[in-house]
Amino acid sequence: MDARSSAPDAIAFPVVKDVPGVDQLGADMPNGGGVVKANDHVGSVEKSNGHAENNVEHVTVDAQAPSDDEEEEEQPEAVAEEGIDRKDMYLDAISRTNLDFDFERVCSKSLSNINVYCCLVCGKYFQGRGRGSYAYRHAVGENHRVWLNLETEKFYVLPEGYLVSDPSLQDIIHVLNPRYEPAALPRLSLLPAQPSYTLTGQPYFPGFIGLNNIRANDYLNVIIHLILHVPPLRTFLLDPRTPQLQESARPTELVKRLSTLAKRVWNPRLFKAQASPHEFLQEVSKRSEGKYTMTKQGDPVAFLGWLLNTLHKDLGGTKKSNSSIIYRAFQGEVKIQTQEVIVNKQAARPVFDISRDIKTIKSPFLFLALDLPAAPLFQDLNEKKIIPQVPLSTILAKFDGESTQEIGPTLKRHHLTRLPPYLILHIKRFTKNNFVEEKNPTIVNYPMAIDLKDYVDPKPSSPLQTMYNLLANVPHESTVASTSSAGTGPGISTKKSSKAEDDTTWKVHLRAGSGGGENEKWFALQDLEVREVRADMVFLGDTVIQVWERRDMLPRKV
Repeated sequence: MDARSSAPDAIAFPVVKDVPGVDQLGADMPNGGGVVKANDHVGSVEKSNGHAENNVEHVTVDAQAPSDDEEEEEQPEAVAEEGIDRKDMYLDAISRTNLDFDFERVCSKSLSNINVYCCLVCGKYFQGRGRGSYAYRHAVGENHRVWLNLETEKFYVLPEGYLVSDPSLQDIIHVLNPRYEPAALPRLSLLPAQPSYTLTGQPYFPGFIGLNNIRANDYLNVIIHLILHVPPLRTFLLDPRTPQLQESARPTELVKRLSTLAKRVWNPRLFKAQASPHEFLQEVSKRSEGKYTMTKQGDPVAFLGWLLNTLHKDLGGTKKSNSSIIYRAFQGEVKIQTQEVIVNKQAARPVFDISRDIKTIKSPFLFLALDLPAAPLFQDLNEKKIIPQVPLSTILAKFDGESTQEIGPTLKRHHLTRLPPYLILHIKRFTKNNFVEEKNPTIVNYPMAIDLKDYVDPKPSSPLQTMYNLLANVPHESTVASTSSAGTGPGISTKKSSKAEDDTTWKVHLRAGSGGGENEKWFALQDLEVREVRADMVFLGDTVIQVWERRDMLPRKV
């Protein structure tokens, strides 16, 4: 099956000819696909390239020549425009399997990000294309002739320096910089009728691809997937008309890199069904001052809170409820009533006294924290710990406006006053003491849809505004210490060198489509591993984070 024939309608691409083979692009096209050939006196350099070292000796290279001299670089193109008949013979040397545009676009020699070219034979980045530049030397020394300017998206043959214009190269541009048709973006929320295919024929669904784990960034990968599957935020990052992403708006590096990563994750024309978040996570580490890194295990809940608040500020958000896409998607409001505790020996537990002052405030939130009941300390007859279970409705009762929580010298009760389009729940599974971070193994049972009408006041006018469908679920898995809950928390650093030490991992369950049955699938993603799972298997893990989608936001066929 042709990989290009399965691209969904969500992306508009120029029409290109069918290509006979992966690494033979342009080889069988008449007249080289209309590309001119190098003249004879320049082509003589090519004949002496049996050894890279000898090839350098045959060519005079001015080491002091500037690598980005625009005047010098444009001269070869001028020769081509004079009508000299050249036929390209180098496109068949392109190796698409070596191309990887996920990493920072800097020269591998000078580490500069100015005027960078990609060698389409080996995939390495070099600066410039004029005589004496790093790209020029690599082209002469290694006989790698076809190059792509990563900024202008133009193709060149070096060392001759002439421009290549061939429609068979457009698939490389689609991987370098995917472009999306705004009107078709809502269709990304629907399950495609057919999967897309990689160069090797591997099927995949756009948006459900693996992310590299550089060392210990699985806790970051699950949050990236979670964020990029919230439809309004995804549309914001993919839509070329988004004002905050235009150069005139001067978007921050964090926002730009997240948008770039989103375009790759949802690309239906990938060469490989995976992406590297390396470039984005480098900026995360920089902006968080090393708090969230790729080399040390961390807490995904803390990272989610940091990322949402940082994106809100970077996008010009204020304290107003609709001041950014982050607040519009995730912000709700809760009413909190507080009263001082008066000890009553006759009462089993403190209760609110309506005759005394009650302090009431309304507070915005981006996610709700739910408390688990304490895990039992007793064991069964086989001397194994009993793992308790609790329904989601029980821990949600914290927000029914009647249940009370005793926090220090005060009593508190909560009642939701405004529900967000996308509700994030944090199930507080980890507690810290002076020695270790402990995990509560209680299993939370929940359906695929919930109604929050009992937890909100005043009631919304439409019943759809209180009903939610599960969109994403992040469970925590411990592969060791199965008989003890201690020492398996998200802050415990793990090493991949020893299986016994690999005691904590994170994965995410994501919904594709909606409506149940054939119109809906569930995928489990853990770093590079992506597999389809049954819906009834989603709730079996130790859930820590969930995202629920309000019914009036569900995708519909367009």
